[in-house]
Amino acid sequence: MFEKILIANRGEIALRVLRACKELGIATVAVHSTADEHAMHVRLADESVCIGPPPVRDSYLNIPALLAACEITGADAVHPGYGFLSENARFAEILAEHGLHFIGPKPEHIRLMGDKIEAKRTAKRLGIPVVPGSDGAIVSDAAAYAIARNMGYPVLVKASAGGGGRGMKVARTEGDLPTALATARAESMAAFGDDTLYMEKYLVAPRHIEFQILGDGHGNAIHLGERDCSLQRRHQKLLEEGPSPALNVEQREALGETVAHAMRSLKYLSAGTIEFLYENGEFYFIEMNTRIQVEHPVTEMITDFDLVLEQIRVADGARLTIEQKDVSFHGHAIECRINAENPVSFRPSPGKIVHYHVPGGMGVRMDSAVYQGYTISPFYDSLLGKLIVHGKSRTECLMRLRRALDEFVVDGVDTTLPLFRALVRDKDILDGTYHIHWLEQFLARSSVEE
Repeated sequence: MFEKILIANRGEIALRVLRACKELGIATVAVHSTADEHAMHVRLADESVCIGPPPVRDSYLNIPALLAACEITGADAVHPGYGFLSENARFAEILAEHGLHFIGPKPEHIRLMGDKIEAKRTAKRLGIPVVPGSDGAIVSDAAAYAIARNMGYPVLVKASAGGGGRGMKVARTEGDLPTALATARAESMAAFGDDTLYMEKYLVAPRHIEFQILGDGHGNAIHLGERDCSLQRRHQKLLEEGPSPALNVEQREALGETVAHAMRSLKYLSAGTIEFLYENGEFYFIEMNTRIQVEHPVTEMITDFDLVLEQIRVADGARLTIEQKDVSFHGHAIECRINAENPVSFRPSPGKIVHYHVPGGMGVRMDSAVYQGYTISPFYDSLLGKLIVHGKSRTECLMRLRRALDEFVVDGVDTTLPLFRALVRDKDILDGTYHIHWLEQFLARSSVEE
C-alpha cells in the first residue's frame, strides 16, 4: 500500500480524500495556495506545502510545484480529486516518469475519453447507445449544414474538448446555425485551446442519467447504479439523486451491465462515470468522466461502498474485492450542491462565514471544508459544501432533506439554500417528473426569496 499520498486539490474533495487516506493508515500531504493557508484540509493533513499564489495556473495547476512538493515530502502517490489536473493525461504520465503513482485512470483512457469525438466512437464500438450525430469532427460550415438537414433541427453543436457546458450551443433552425458554430468555436478555443466541433441531435426534454463504474485495470469492472443529474442550470448540476425516479430495475440492470462490460473490455482502472441522456425510454451516451465525481456520495449512500478508498486500493495494484453480484442497492439518496452564491442572480458571494450550523440526525451527511470564521475566497469555485441525505424510500429522503435544509444556517455570505428549500416543496420535484431544462423554466417562472 502507498505510504504517503499528496492530495493535489482543495476544498471539500481534498478533505474527502484525506479522510479515506487516514482510514487506510496512509500519511497525507496537503498542498495549498497562499489564499488557502487556513483551509481545513491543510489543518488536518500530516504535512502541508504552499505551492504558489492564488491563481490556479500558479498553484493547483502548477505541475513543477506539485512535483517539488512530492519530492520534499517523500510522497509516493498523488490523488487529483476532481477538476484541476484530474483529467490531464500528461500530468499522469509526468508523475509516472518521476516514479510517482497517479490515483486515477490510465493516461490512454483519460486521453481517449477526453476527446468527445473519439469517446463517442469508442462507446459505439463497445455497444453503448449513442446520440445520433456527426461521425466525427465538423470539417466545414457546409458539412455542418448538410449534417443538420439530414438529422433535422434542433441540433446541438459541441466542442470536442469541451466540458461544463462550455463550447455547447443549440441551433433550433438553420438560421441559428452560423451563430451557434461561431460561438461554440470561440468558446472552445478560449477554454480548451481547441476549436474542433461535432454535432448531435438536440433532445427536447431528456433526463441526464449517469452510471458509476469502477475498474481495477486487470479486466474486472463493476457498475454501482445510476444517478439522476437532470436538475441543472446552464449545464451545471445542482441536485443529484439515486436511484433515478425515471428508471426501473430492468433498465438499470441492462444498461449497467452494458457499461460494466465495456469497461472490462477496456481494462479500465479507477472510478469513472458514463453519462447519458434519456428520453422516451431510450438512452444516448454523451460522455465519460474519467475521475471521481462531485456527486459520488449519492452512490456511496445507497451502496455502502467507499469509492475514494477503492480508488486508492486499485491504483496500488489491488484487484476488486467484490463482483457485480455482490453490489446491492438500498433506499434513496439526494445531494444538494450548496454554493456561496446569490440564490436569485447566482452571483458568487465571497466573504467571511459569521455563523455556520450544519444539519445532523439519521441519514444526513455533509461534505464540506468550511467552518465558522472561514473566508470564502473569490479566486475559486463557489461550492460551500454538499448536503447528502439518505432515506429508506424517496419520500422519506425528500422529507428528511426538507428538514435538513431548514436546519442549515450560514450567515455572512449569500447561499443557494433558499433555492433548495423551494425546490423540495415543488410538486414536480416531489413527483420526480423533471428534465434537464426544468430548472431553467422553474427559475423563469418562480421567485426565490433571498
